[in-house]
Parts: sequence; C-alpha cells; structure tokens
Amino acid sequence: MTNDKEISKDIIEQIADLALLELTPEEKETFSKQLNSILSYFKKLNNLDTENVEPTRHPIEELKNVFREDKPWEGLSQEEALKNAQHTKDGYIKAPRILKE
Repeated sequence: MTNDKEISKDIIEQIADLALLELTPEEKETFSKQLNSILSYFKKLNNLDTENVEPTRHPIEELKNVFREDKPWEGLSQEEALKNAQHTKDGYIKAPRILKE
C-alpha cells in the first residue's frame, strides 16, 4: 500500500471476510473513515523533525518491575484438569467448532 492510498470500504470488506466478521454498510463506512483518520495522523508524525530529539527508553525513568521468585510447582493431574469441563473426549476437553467449513 502506498503512502497516498486510502483504506476503502472494499479493503474493509476483504479484512472482514478474512476475520470472519459480518459488517453492516454503515460499519464499513465508519471503519474506513476511522482508519484513514489514524493513517493521516501517522503521516503528520512522519513529517516531524526529530533530528535533535534524544530517544526515550521509558517514559517513567524510575519505574522498576517487581518480579516474584520463579518456583516450580506440581501441576494439575489430568483428572483434576478435566473434572469441571462440561464436555470431554478421550481425556481431552472438547470445545465447540468455531470455524465454518
């Protein structure tokens, strides 16, 4: 996609088809406008002069992550893992089909 090309309703339809989404014509129009607005904002950002701006590693310099000690523990047995499952088959959790054929 070139920098000047806009996201049309046709492109929104292609993306919706790939994501298995059913969109109304109004939603396609709305998403097209919203995505084009976002892209135009990024085009503005691309034009900013950042030559003398030092890169930022993190917006809050004093922020430190707190990690817990990584201790291994015994996992669930297969019986324990399956006891609350509504549907099981051959020792596995059986889930409904989510993709169309």
